[in-house]
Amino acid sequence: NTSSLSVASLAEATGRPGRFVGLHFMNPAPRMPLVEVVGHDKLDEGVKGDVLAFVGEIGKEAVLVKDAPGFVVNRLLMPLIGEAARALEDGVASAADIDKAMKLGCGHPMGPLSLADSIGLDTVKAELEEMSGKLGSRYDPAGLLVRLVAEGKLGRKSGEGFFRYRRS
Repeated sequence: NTSSLSVASLAEATGRPGRFVGLHFMNPAPRMPLVEVVGHDKLDEGVKGDVLAFVGEIGKEAVLVKDAPGFVVNRLLMPLIGEAARALEDGVASAADIDKAMKLGCGHPMGPLSLADSIGLDTVKAELEEMSGKLGSRYDPAGLLVRLVAEGKLGRKSGEGFFRYRRS
């Protein structure tokens, strides 16, 4: 499930909302230990317990989150990526140095621009636009991000985004 969709709306559409829950796996799912378990007002407590047990059984760690745009991770991550793109656009530092600063200064395993390239700049832009419509202009995509997507520079999947990648 993408974090820009309403889990409650999806649950209602099934006709069995008490049995529907959101699971938001982090990318890349095989390596990342976190799963956001997204509840809603009509979710059965037993189903929530079963889902939490399932997440543990597959070797992941769960956090319970409210059904809100971006849940927790993307609500915090998308503005970080947006600000990193604005910092690059404003000439504050190179893309490599912005990523290095966040890795060494904040303990992030990878920088926000490299992460955006891994996610796909088109996906990041779409998520920011969706969240901007729901949460306000602080989620507006940076001009540089919009331009890169318009030029087909989508990150790793196209071979170029904030960085260039070798095609295999």
